[in-house]
Amino acid sequence: MTTQALEKAELRSWKAPIALAVFSALYTLMIALAPREGSTTFRLSTAADPVQLGEITVPVTLTVWVVCVLLVVLTALAALVVQRSGKTPLWILAAYIIIMIYGFLAWAAAGATIPVTGLLAGAVALAIPLIYGALTGVIGERVGVVNIAIEGQLLAGAFTAAVVASLTRSPVLGLVAAMVAGMLVAFVLAAFAIKYLVEQVIVGVVLNVLVVGLTSFFYSQVLQPNAALLNSPPRFDRINIPLLSDIPVIGPVFFRQTIIVYLMYIAVAVVWFGMTRTRWGLRLRAVGEHPQAADTVGIRVNPTRFWNVLLAGAIAGLGGTVFTIGNGIAFNKEMTAGAGFIALAAVIFGQWDPIKATLAALLFGFASSLQNTLSVIGSPVPSEFMLMLPYVVTIFVVAGVVGRSRGPAAAGQPYVKG
Repeated sequence: MTTQALEKAELRSWKAPIALAVFSALYTLMIALAPREGSTTFRLSTAADPVQLGEITVPVTLTVWVVCVLLVVLTALAALVVQRSGKTPLWILAAYIIIMIYGFLAWAAAGATIPVTGLLAGAVALAIPLIYGALTGVIGERVGVVNIAIEGQLLAGAFTAAVVASLTRSPVLGLVAAMVAGMLVAFVLAAFAIKYLVEQVIVGVVLNVLVVGLTSFFYSQVLQPNAALLNSPPRFDRINIPLLSDIPVIGPVFFRQTIIVYLMYIAVAVVWFGMTRTRWGLRLRAVGEHPQAADTVGIRVNPTRFWNVLLAGAIAGLGGTVFTIGNGIAFNKEMTAGAGFIALAAVIFGQWDPIKATLAALLFGFASSLQNTLSVIGSPVPSEFMLMLPYVVTIFVVAGVVGRSRGPAAAGQPYVKG
């Protein structure tokens, strides 16, 4: 074999085709062993929409078997592409996920109506903290610091936002305070990981436990006895974007949101542009890939890492506001419910890219929204399965379809200037 052929063989990854084959088999077993009759209706508009779209009704049996055939075809195509070029294209994975979701919806909601706009709006709402957390993880790992403390930063942001907004009756001040709280947690992470060279994963785990303990203590001892004063946060009002909010399906989902969601759109765009098109992004990626080379050309490695970890902490703190002032909900113990860890999975699935990580977070949000929607319409799917659905999707995308992806070379490695 030639050197080029050997390199291609080494790069070839069969993880995605194998995972698609497994899930195609599971889907086939599901529709074969638990057949559903009747039809499923997809409602595309709400009563408040200025442009009304008609409902789409599909026969369940025919739809689920057509989807089954398409999944098998995509699995075979993925195997063929891997055999020839070594890597499964992203469009095959995206098409597979979309088609499988459509088939599952048709099967699970047989005889019922699925509000598509509500399902998608719920997906965006549930994905917002995941997207902020994913951006935090992307910046941290790109600059060389593994941030396991995203969960703690989200929780600190939620707690601080609730208290400050309750005291001042200003959600804007609560948002600013939440960003400061996220930066404080990030400061501790950066100090121990960068200055004192402590193992970054251990620091992150300890910080998560510390923030959970502190917020739970203050909730029980301070917030609960003084709930009216300290734990009754106001919420941001929804802002409808003229014209865009009237677009069928897309408008209500993306353009009838609060300022936190619009800031998220800006954050994703700014982080992507800054990371790929600016000197800041070039230095950030250089420090995360080869700190010694970056130091040689005059980049101050540890200060670059320190300030970017603080920036990422502010983003995570902003994401934590979704749980309280984003919806006008009082703070409760551990209300982030593992969102920081799912955000880490989105970082890996998104291959440390801001846009791909955002799409991964949207997928996880959709899984959670699907669980809620099917429960509301009375689907006979067991509730235990619905509760584990978001985590099944997480395992699927991380272990199955990511393939062989390499993170920043120096992530998790402290730098000591020689």
